[in-house]
Amino acid sequence: MSLSFNNLHTGEKLNATFFCNGKFVPDSMDAICYLLRDHRNDKVGDMSPELMVLLHDLQLKLGVDKPVEVISGYRSPETNEMLSQRSGKVAKKSLHMQGKAIDIRIPGVHLMDLHRAARQINRGGVGLYTRSKFVHLDTGRPRFWGS
Repeated sequence: MSLSFNNLHTGEKLNATFFCNGKFVPDSMDAICYLLRDHRNDKVGDMSPELMVLLHDLQLKLGVDKPVEVISGYRSPETNEMLSQRSGKVAKKSLHMQGKAIDIRIPGVHLMDLHRAARQINRGGVGLYTRSKFVHLDTGRPRFWGS
């Protein structure tokens, strides 16, 4: 299984085969974790392999093989605290801090289609943020929000 990423805050891009021959590829997972680091303070967190599988399955469902544009991956506790003070929409115990959440969009895929497909997979939280133009995905309990 492979994914391509474009980190919109750092401009970094990555193509990585993260699962091969029945196991996760440590070097690729490390590269993904680095690319998805907290861009505000460069802290790197361990991103969930299950989240990468979810992203891969989402692309399969959508029938696209384009880079995932990343708005937010790992979020350090310091950054999460700062963001939660600015907005009531930021969870104080955000799954971003555990590497189990990501905010994305995919070029050429309408946000509503991305949201619908992720909901149909039904493997975690899926939030639609139309004003900010992204979809939130996480590997927590299945739940949905946004319209």
